[in-house]
Amino acid sequence: MFPKNAWYVACTPDEFADRPLGRRICGERMVFYRNGAGQVAALEDFCPHRGAPLSLGRVCEGELTCGYHGLVMGCDGRTVSMPGQRVERFAAIRSFPVVERHGFVWVWPGEAARADEAAVPEFEWSDSPDWAYGGGLYHIGCDYRLMVDNLMDLTHETYVHSTSIGQKEIDETPCETLRNGDEVITRRFMHDIGAPPFWQMAMRMNGQDPSQKVDRWQICRFTPPSHVMIEVGVARAGQGGYDAPLAAKTSATVVDFITPETETTMWYFWGMARRFKPGDASLTTQIREGQGRIFSEDREMLERQQANLLTWPERRLMTLNIDAGGAHARRIIDRLLAAEAAEVTGAAAEG
Repeated sequence: MFPKNAWYVACTPDEFADRPLGRRICGERMVFYRNGAGQVAALEDFCPHRGAPLSLGRVCEGELTCGYHGLVMGCDGRTVSMPGQRVERFAAIRSFPVVERHGFVWVWPGEAARADEAAVPEFEWSDSPDWAYGGGLYHIGCDYRLMVDNLMDLTHETYVHSTSIGQKEIDETPCETLRNGDEVITRRFMHDIGAPPFWQMAMRMNGQDPSQKVDRWQICRFTPPSHVMIEVGVARAGQGGYDAPLAAKTSATVVDFITPETETTMWYFWGMARRFKPGDASLTTQIREGQGRIFSEDREMLERQQANLLTWPERRLMTLNIDAGGAHARRIIDRLLAAEAAEVTGAAAEG
């Protein structure tokens, strides 16, 4: 259902600033905390004594202490101590590779030996003073692939987001789908149109006239296992559109980290990185609040879609030209799943 030998965004550092964080990623129950050196650690959320969730414990001097009987765990998954007990023969629990980067904690739920920190993706907007980022997290009750489909086909904006970023020109303008190795790109360029409400607000905050005609673009980029970056923006009509100088446009990158929880639930880390007025904190807040409302509309639609699919599992869905981006992304995911399954089968045969 989801590739496990990959890096997923698990959480943000503030989520475990005061106490351990329990979270399920790709079906694996994990607990996140900081060790004595200030580094992030991730363990199975299971105390080897009586099976209590370690996430209900606390961190004392950099060590994770079970909140049930005081067992102390090491970052390697081995028991360090327990009051009144010898722990040499306690069974070890699983430790997961983790990396803190781009303001997120990334976890590798698959084979630890295969985790390569160099494979954590890089982003132009991360750690750059020329960019500002604001975002949030939603827990959504749907198959994570439905969100990939949603983000790779933005024609739904006309209907789901009719009062913010939707407009009829999206429907009227064909999109192009490209495949570059494991990257899938869908893109749409609209010319000499009016800006929808969200972009009017952004233009106004960027010192531009929101009533003027604009060229608008949407460039969606899927990379495995389930990340989607979307370049979006508007420029004064006739100034070059996507390639217009910064002074003539208002643009951003919509950041979408999609992390499976179970087969029918997911964690959705959403945000927007912008390259205009990066020092304006009030603008960051305003954009985040507006984007949060937009994505809450997606959440309702996707959860109801998932409920329908569970009610009528035998029904076949149609795949149209607008679905090409999501279809290509699913083929990549399926190939990764097949490769992992083949490796498991081969290892079992050798054993």
